[in-house]
Amino acid sequence: MNSSDYSKIYKASLLTDVMPFWLAHSRDEKGGYFTCLDRQGKVFDTDKFIWLQGRQVWMLSTLYNQVERRPEWLEFAQHGADFLLKNGRDETGNFYFALNREGRPLVQPYNIFSDCFAAMGLGALYSATNEDQYGEIARQTFLNIIARRDNTKGKYNKQYPGTRDLKGFSLPMILSNLSVELEHILDRQLVETLIDEVIHEVMNVFYQPDSGLILENVYADGSFSDSFDGRLVNPGHVLEAMWFMMDLAVRRNDPELIAKAVAIALRALDFGWDTEHGGILYFKDIKGHPTQQLEWDQKLWWVHIEAMICMAKAWLLTDNTQCRDWFNTLHEYTYRHFSDPEYGEWFGYLNRRGEVLLPLKGGKWKGCFHVPRGLLQLGDTMDAISAKRSR
Repeated sequence: MNSSDYSKIYKASLLTDVMPFWLAHSRDEKGGYFTCLDRQGKVFDTDKFIWLQGRQVWMLSTLYNQVERRPEWLEFAQHGADFLLKNGRDETGNFYFALNREGRPLVQPYNIFSDCFAAMGLGALYSATNEDQYGEIARQTFLNIIARRDNTKGKYNKQYPGTRDLKGFSLPMILSNLSVELEHILDRQLVETLIDEVIHEVMNVFYQPDSGLILENVYADGSFSDSFDGRLVNPGHVLEAMWFMMDLAVRRNDPELIAKAVAIALRALDFGWDTEHGGILYFKDIKGHPTQQLEWDQKLWWVHIEAMICMAKAWLLTDNTQCRDWFNTLHEYTYRHFSDPEYGEWFGYLNRRGEVLLPLKGGKWKGCFHVPRGLLQLGDTMDAISAKRSR
């Protein structure tokens, strides 16, 4: 298929398959969104996970801002935001990890990604509405994230200090995207300084030149820890981070950063691809040892669509035939295994052989985010490839 054909597929998937599933099944009239949905969209658990609530607010607001100003998207975004603002934070402004259906706290605010995606959602909703409360709470939350980033879990941190003080890749990866998502409500110099810092963290500190890969955990100076955590590679995280880096490289007109991001992404695909069954393995040990994660060989929805975005952007920016070929391979595997034409949306979890492991469409970790965001990104990127070819 050519880029125009791909674009039609992704736009149709987004607007006639994936988003209608969430619009039809995720609304809780008591407030917020149900995310624990089975294959048909029936609710199997009513707990509310803050990061998924924030992600859905962002997705609906972004569709309203970037695709079409549909009143139902905006109203549904505000429905989720109102639940977040009413119930989501403790007395110091930190967002809880989970609430019950009525909005009472279930899990303490130990996870900074609750704050990240609440801020991201409210910031996008502010762009749609210009309502000050959304923008101000998004800004305050972001500043709180920055203040907490050296010890994200605070008093909930289980790590014993001073023995093996590792830092994780997830936060700098998220900040490389979140700082740009919220730049319309942040000080410009703060955004540019943060971009400098996260590019350095991602591309120098966590990146290991000897392997060409990015590790999930390193010592503060970027040195290697020969331990379960220190040897861990999550290929999906690497691929998602590399398209964030490509976006920043375009923003800064930095061809060297584009080239390095593409090289790392291709290395991650070579390392993570399951040559026996196809698809990308969830976790690997950089030295080939067994991982602690028993789910290491599962194939996950978000890993594959983030890989597709990464290779699509690499194809656009470099015309590298290897990136184009990888994109075609990823599209074929992903649509064959994850898409559910019968009931809509995508399955989230496959076993190593590519068979559906859990038939759910949403849960504690999967919500209205990676699939629709990916389809939006892919449609736009394919359009850009077509436009580039026609010039």
